[in-house]
Formats: sequence, C-alpha cells, structure tokens
Amino acid sequence: MPSTAILCGVLLILLGIAGYAVAVMNDNASATAMIPAAFGTVLVALGIVSQMKEGLRKHLMHVAVVVALLGFIATAGRLISRLSQLTASPAVISQVLMAIVCLIFVVLAIRSFAAARRNREA
Repeated sequence: MPSTAILCGVLLILLGIAGYAVAVMNDNASATAMIPAAFGTVLVALGIVSQMKEGLRKHLMHVAVVVALLGFIATAGRLISRLSQLTASPAVISQVLMAIVCLIFVVLAIRSFAAARRNREA
C-alpha cells in the first residue's frame, strides 16, 4: 500500500505541475493549480515514512486514505456544484483527474485493508 500511495502522490504532483504550467502559458497562473501537488506531496511523504517505519504503516496508510478521500470530496464536490457551468478547461480537467486519482487510491486502500483483515482472521 505505501508504494500505491507514493505512485498516486507522484501522479498528483505531476498533475499540479502540469496544471500550473498550462496556466502560466495561458497567462492565467494561480496557486490553486498546485492543489493536486500539495495533496500528492502529503501522500508521497506518508508512503515513504510508512515504508521506513513498519510499526506505523497501518496508521499512516489510514491517514493517507483520509487525505485522498478529502481530495476526492473537495474536487468532486466542487465539480458537482458547478455541473451546469463546466467546460473542458484545463482547470476542470485537472479537477476531474485529481478526483479520479484520489478515488482510485481510496478504493485500492479499502480493498487492501479488507484483504489484510481477512488474512489476520484466517
């Protein structure tokens, strides 16, 4: 699971950097374009620390899921609230991709937690 957190975090960091680069090229730069990178940085840090600290892995991966869930809720909520006004702008595409990456991580984490629990009980 830590490697999955790192992978999803790196994807979010790249998404944030790409979003900011596109905004700069369109003379519309905003720090909000880096929001995916902020979430990604937290996921990468949690993944790396959980690889180094075996005893904290379970707790850190739960924190990572909460971070990803908050990322999904924030972006999906914003998209849904503006559903009638959405266009295929770089900002909207970035939000959709962030929501997808965060949701995939949450689903994979829940599956991993369930499998670990089944293995413990067996």
